Amino acid sequence: MSEPRKGSYRDRAKVVKEGSHLSSPSDFSSFTTLALSPAPSPLDRVLAIVEPAVLILVPIALLLCALFATGVTTLLTFVVAVVAIVPFFARFERGGMRPRDIMPVVVLAALAVASRMVFALLPNSKPFSAIIIVAGACFGKRSGFMVGALAALVSNMFFGQGPWTPWQMYLFGMMGYMAGVLASRGWLKKPWVGCLYGAVATLLFGILFDTYFVVAYLHAASWQSALVGYAGGLPFNVMHTVSTVVFLALIYAPWTSKLTRIKAKYGIV
Repeated sequence: MSEPRKGSYRDRAKVVKEGSHLSSPSDFSSFTTLALSPAPSPLDRVLAIVEPAVLILVPIALLLCALFATGVTTLLTFVVAVVAIVPFFARFERGGMRPRDIMPVVVLAALAVASRMVFALLPNSKPFSAIIIVAGACFGKRSGFMVGALAALVSNMFFGQGPWTPWQMYLFGMMGYMAGVLASRGWLKKPWVGCLYGAVATLLFGILFDTYFVVAYLHAASWQSALVGYAGGLPFNVMHTVSTVVFLALIYAPWTSKLTRIKAKYGIV
């Protein structure tokens, strides 16, 4: 007779017995999700290592592209961004997510896209980044990354796709990812801290995206020409930062309160 499969009736009966002390359906739902989830595979372990390593490798790759500028620098930066996104999508796909776990990602990404379209007439003054940060703070780093990456991809179907799209996906994804990392350590509980993180995150977004622009398109041969590129993006970065802080001040406390309650009620991972 063959051995029972993982997640078989024998396993499930054991889970019911061990989880019988839990007081609410949401507690039991979370318990069974953790108890019946498969053990990490070697690929999952590799992705867990690669995921944080990308945070360091992408800026290094940008600098290398700048130092060893060639005729295919634009293509190289495009490839770097695509490769950076892959581990996050792969790990999210292999995470054993239930429909209820995926729904917040879909809804918040759609809200971010809609906000970017509604405020399209205001350059760099949109609730887009604020929604991504709230997503990461409430639902964790993977969901935060996916909300940022998907919102950038889908919204660019209206605003224009190009070689900059993977970089926007990566940078907005990182904005949500780091919000999830900080929230998991309890550092984003207070709204003013969330606003402070929003200011820092959007400034870093602007610097990195301007670096991509300088390296890929200006092929800056001197620091003076690079400085011109950064100076041109400064007003837009300031508007992006100020608007994100303003929108976070308006939505961070009420949204995180409601989304956290929904997460607890339905046992969303």
